[in-house]
Amino acid sequence: MRKVLGYIVIFALLGVIFLVPNVRNYLKDAFFPVATIESAVHIAPEDYDIDLKGINTADTNLKAFRKKPVFLNFWGTWCPPCRKEWPSIQKLYESRKDNVDFVLIAMKDDEAKIREFLKDNNYTAPVYIAESPISEKILPKVFPTTFLLDQNGRILMKEDAATDWNTESIHQFLDNIIK
Repeated sequence: MRKVLGYIVIFALLGVIFLVPNVRNYLKDAFFPVATIESAVHIAPEDYDIDLKGINTADTNLKAFRKKPVFLNFWGTWCPPCRKEWPSIQKLYESRKDNVDFVLIAMKDDEAKIREFLKDNNYTAPVYIAESPISEKILPKVFPTTFLLDQNGRILMKEDAATDWNTESIHQFLDNIIK
């Protein structure tokens, strides 16, 4: 009797997973994030038109970063979760800077505080301050917010929380978009 009940429960769970679209899509997104590439949102070329003042690098425009995938992070020294994820961003930058462009935009921040933060922690990932309006399509609502964009402007990943960016799954994801 218990065995039969166990089989019924297993079949019911499998039925829910395969027959209820919201459950199936949630599990697919949770365990196979690369699948989201197929339904990625594009950033239009005009959305890339953001003048960037370099803090530890040269001034530029976001339009200059269309040749490689882009790690685009919005953060602030005033934001504890932003500060928490910086060590993993730095490690990812050190291992992937040849294949991925890193653009870390400090928001609502003081340039002197940014320089002090970078110097005190020996961070070398390129940091900028936006000097022109940021498109609503990528303007963050919370901090930190990070986008992984491909060279065609597709948003492949968006993360609205502090994240460990130096994990095997992130490296595998980057390997898939670099190919």
